[in-house]
Amino acid sequence: MNKAIKPSRLQSAAISPAAPAQRDASVAVEERMYQDIYDAIMEHRLPPRTKLTEQTLCQIYDTARHTVRKVLTRLSTEGMVDLEANRGAFIASPSHAEVRDMFELRNIIEHAVLDKVGREAGVRQIAGLRKMVEEERESYMSGDRPRWIRLSAQFHLALAELTGNVLLVETLRKLVSRTTLMIAKTEAPGHNACSFDEHDTVLEALESGNIAAAQEHMAHHLHLCEDRVRPDDNDHFDLRSVLGKHS
Repeated sequence: MNKAIKPSRLQSAAISPAAPAQRDASVAVEERMYQDIYDAIMEHRLPPRTKLTEQTLCQIYDTARHTVRKVLTRLSTEGMVDLEANRGAFIASPSHAEVRDMFELRNIIEHAVLDKVGREAGVRQIAGLRKMVEEERESYMSGDRPRWIRLSAQFHLALAELTGNVLLVETLRKLVSRTTLMIAKTEAPGHNACSFDEHDTVLEALESGNIAAAQEHMAHHLHLCEDRVRPDDNDHFDLRSVLGKHS
């Protein structure tokens, strides 16, 4: 009786040379899907309560459901997506009461951030924030709204990162993401959309060593942000029209 010939380790490796490539491709698709959805949310191309259907996302990105679920879970952890039992995934749509509570919490946290940063941050660190605000201004003036929105949100996280408190930054990240997605696509009449001007006043106060003034400017900025929260939007969007550009 002929014994079955077992392939050597070298032969086994040669049998499935595509495995690492397949893993890399899966990771690339996962990251692209995450970035596409994140950008579409932050740019208000996918408004609150838009349903993210797993099957449709699988078709758009030509990938498996487990990859889609990983992305949706990641977005949920960051506060961008709500996962509802037996209903699916939806772009987060905080209630007016939740928005009010989130901005109240942001005010408390960012007040404490400025106190710590104002006492401990160096000139070079503040200068790094100044550069970010300049990039924010340039993006707005050049019409690059997606980059402007990202930088506007990132300013608050970069400021928090100067505290060195990782847990604080992660807590604030979810609040910033969840409140930013509710900011109006076009601000109400009389409201200045240029958040970089408000960020500038905070930095000027920090640079002058006036922590109390920086906190006052930040509180005013967050109040204006809350004022810009968009009204309820009942429109429904076709995911393929927004995310299908790569397919």
